[in-house]
Amino acid sequence: MIVVSDTSAITSLIQIDRIEVLRELYGAILIPPAVERELRAHHSAIPNFIEVTAIHDREAAARLLLEINRGEAEAIVLAKEVRANVLLIDERKGRAVALREGIPIIGLVGALIAAKHKGFLPSLATALDELELKADFRIGAELRAAALQAAGE
Repeated sequence: MIVVSDTSAITSLIQIDRIEVLRELYGAILIPPAVERELRAHHSAIPNFIEVTAIHDREAAARLLLEINRGEAEAIVLAKEVRANVLLIDERKGRAVALREGIPIIGLVGALIAAKHKGFLPSLATALDELELKADFRIGAELRAAALQAAGE
């Protein structure tokens, strides 16, 4: 499975010391250089299962910059170039652009639900609480309720 990620899911999981959930769930995660720069600006180290992969279509990235930030734009271009199975992205505008570009997406909450089902996460509720308290990750009440129901909690 080829998974590309934007910055937010990785940085949020690093902040709550649960980044290994992504490795267990997907193996390697590909990120473009812009996401690497964003991560290095806030974290001293990036886990070794996260692989930086250059994008080739700079024109496509420049076109997307008119709508979204550089990390999101490069992640979308990279996902297209490597024919990723899924792009891990949470920002509403970035998700809409990715879908318009024909890229399958999943958000961090969706990935955590999958991790819970596979036994890589003991409690989705605890992880969501940690995301809100430690990573300032906003989860609406409806999404939280639906996620907990989907995870069987």
